[in-house]
Amino acid sequence: MQQRKAASESKRFRRLQTQIKPKAKNGPHPADQHVGRQVAMLRIQSDVTQVQLAKAIGISFQQLQKYENARNRVSASMLYEIATSLGVPVGRLFEGLPGNDRANGNVPLLPVDERIAFIASAEGRCLIEGLLRLHPRVRRRVSALITALGEELASSDACDGNEMAGGDTPAQREAV
Repeated sequence: MQQRKAASESKRFRRLQTQIKPKAKNGPHPADQHVGRQVAMLRIQSDVTQVQLAKAIGISFQQLQKYENARNRVSASMLYEIATSLGVPVGRLFEGLPGNDRANGNVPLLPVDERIAFIASAEGRCLIEGLLRLHPRVRRRVSALITALGEELASSDACDGNEMAGGDTPAQREAV
């Protein structure tokens, strides 16, 4: 009788194991990544530095960096502290997370700005850190170069549209 009971429990356990999706062994959980990006984006939109927010919630800026990069998980109490310091409801940190339907429609959404999303990304933070290591005069020149490249690409795209309308090609314009 006990063998049947043990076998039945073993079958139930195996069935439960197959129903539960295992978390990826490498890398942070997607929900942790999402919350970290939200913290970074809200912090930047609020014009608050990592040092300022970390001080306000009583942690080191390195720890806040780990939260934003999802290297460390954020506890519920710390999520509360972060949201309170940034002046947003805690649920705002989870908005946009798949499966997180908005039950309460009266929470205002902050506008999504691709520049802020880029700055909040690991690539954007790395770029900014590199720029901040430069001498201010060099940083201005790099900024001017990036602006000029952007303008050149924009005018190039506009000219590509003119080619289809019978305009000169870039090679033809340079030859003039």
